[in-house]
Amino acid sequence: MASLIRAQPSPSLPAADLRRSSPLIHRRPTSVRFPLRCKAVDSYGANSDDLYLLTGDTVPESALLSRTRLEDAINKNTTRLRIFSGTANPSLAQEISCYLGLELGKIKIKRFADGEIYVQLQESVRGCDVFLVQPTCPPANENLMELLVMIDACRRASAKTITAVIPYFGYARADRKTQGRESIAAKLVANLITESGADRVLACDLHSGQSMGYFDIPVDHVYGQPVILDYLASKGISSDDLVVVSPDVGGVARARAFAKKLSDAPLAIVDKRRHGHNVAEVMNLIGDVKGKVAIMVDDMIDTAGTISKGAALLHQEGAREVYACTTHAVFSPPAISRLSSGLFQEVIITNTIPLSEQNYFPQLTVLSVANLLAETIWRVHDDCSGDIEPFSTLGID
Repeated sequence: MASLIRAQPSPSLPAADLRRSSPLIHRRPTSVRFPLRCKAVDSYGANSDDLYLLTGDTVPESALLSRTRLEDAINKNTTRLRIFSGTANPSLAQEISCYLGLELGKIKIKRFADGEIYVQLQESVRGCDVFLVQPTCPPANENLMELLVMIDACRRASAKTITAVIPYFGYARADRKTQGRESIAAKLVANLITESGADRVLACDLHSGQSMGYFDIPVDHVYGQPVILDYLASKGISSDDLVVVSPDVGGVARARAFAKKLSDAPLAIVDKRRHGHNVAEVMNLIGDVKGKVAIMVDDMIDTAGTISKGAALLHQEGAREVYACTTHAVFSPPAISRLSSGLFQEVIITNTIPLSEQNYFPQLTVLSVANLLAETIWRVHDDCSGDIEPFSTLGID
């Protein structure tokens, strides 16, 4: 963009008259193209004392624009933040863009007859910070492949940076080998996202913290628990009546951090033994829940076998009420029938995964993490720190 320079006296106009009419003039060299085009205004009808000339191929040299209108035009046309949504969770992406005061980027996504995915950006992203909102929720393979193709399209469109915003990271449970000859699919997916061209990943409540180490690019890991904590605080439950329960030994660190934020509530643990994938058997309870309101905390609910058997055990041990809190509601069958069977006073989830109408039931409460993700997106774009209390980690170690 051409720079602002002081006007020089013209032979046809006295210097004093020129200063009175316009002390600052934006002159464009004839060899430079001005990047903006705005409606020209008459220099004598402008309201500002300081006038600028906005020039372009279709704007006459004599047209002047007020300082305020010029700045507004520049801000509108030179924003470098773009948000695009895949087909997995467009409602969440829309909430994020609304929170930031932006419009979702225009993108064309379709499937060919043989199932192949086609992606085309409908607007320029050259030199922009692009954020692609796409959880890898069911159907996981379809949504993952769509994310990879979206990243590739942005890379080939010369985006400055590409951030994959993955509210729910599929394959996160395959993060280690528990038996011989198993794959570590979480590492494989991380490699795919990295090699496709992503510069950064923004994830919400990964199943395990070590998954961040599988990426060779920066990972911003945010937690959905602050949203749930705010909601529980609004219910006015006495802190003396609360007990936070981990549905398995692997979730103790998460439950302990949650309990610390929830008025340092006591902790209980459900000991379970898993005999197969999606099959769990509860053995016993560690801790006291008699006469208390039990808050069961987990990162996801899939078939709800673990958490429903844990809730049944809590009722047997004398718990007054049982709440289920989770960030990711995968809700594979028969999760809905188990959760709506009367074991839970309330099931609190977030909208990282879209929920179909038939999966709603009376005890279900859905909270939005759009503001959490939007604030993080802005901090990444603006090169600010994310270490602010509502958006920081819960101290899980």
